[in-house]
Amino acid sequence: MARAHRTLTALVLLGIMVVLLASLGRWQLRRADERRAVLAAIESGRRQPPLLLTAATPSDDLRPWRPVSVQGRWRADMTVRLDNRNQNGRPGYWIATPLMLEEGSNTAVLVLRGWLPRTLPGEPPEAAPALPDGVRTVSGELVRRVPRLFELWNPGGASDDVLPTAWPSRDGPPTVQNLDLDAYARATGLHLLPAVMEQHAPSGDGLVREWPQPSVDYNQNLGYAMQWFAFAGIAGIAFVVVAVRAARGRGP
Repeated sequence: MARAHRTLTALVLLGIMVVLLASLGRWQLRRADERRAVLAAIESGRRQPPLLLTAATPSDDLRPWRPVSVQGRWRADMTVRLDNRNQNGRPGYWIATPLMLEEGSNTAVLVLRGWLPRTLPGEPPEAAPALPDGVRTVSGELVRRVPRLFELWNPGGASDDVLPTAWPSRDGPPTVQNLDLDAYARATGLHLLPAVMEQHAPSGDGLVREWPQPSVDYNQNLGYAMQWFAFAGIAGIAFVVVAVRAARGRGP
């Protein structure tokens, strides 16, 4: 009786392992498909001809990863610092500033201008480089939104990021963890294009413009999937061995 109970327990556990390990393999295959899709979107966007952004640019043309250029005037008074953006292991900020697309228009595109290192604790933040007056031409690449960081201290809840109600802020450019386009538009009163531009062309202002890229190494996921399926196969073989031995009356 005890032997039969042990055999049944072993078969149940091995069956659970087969199902669990196989499901992990399928999950890795889905992750590989997701990364393939991201890679395809990046390659497709970068194959598009460069786009000149204007206030009348249709939303359908604002494809992520598409190269773009834009002419306009900077609104330096509406600059925002994005905190906890590391560059090669160094802590720092991204600097985001809207660029007005037409004279007398309220339409703008939010530009991620570059990365600025954080100062030592107790020291005031380093000021963002001054922006030139007049109409400027800026080139870069589109992304759908400002890349977000997961807020460990506030998972799933309302964001602690607060934008000023009056611009320019008396305390200088506000510093936030994440920047939502809709919230930024409401705070500034600007009409923003539904995309964000990562500036690429150097301008000699000292900002670093090495933007992070999504992970697209789907081969890594395929390798993990094969490992999980191999473990599932081993558990399946063990299940068959135990079952055969039990059928022959020898037990595990």
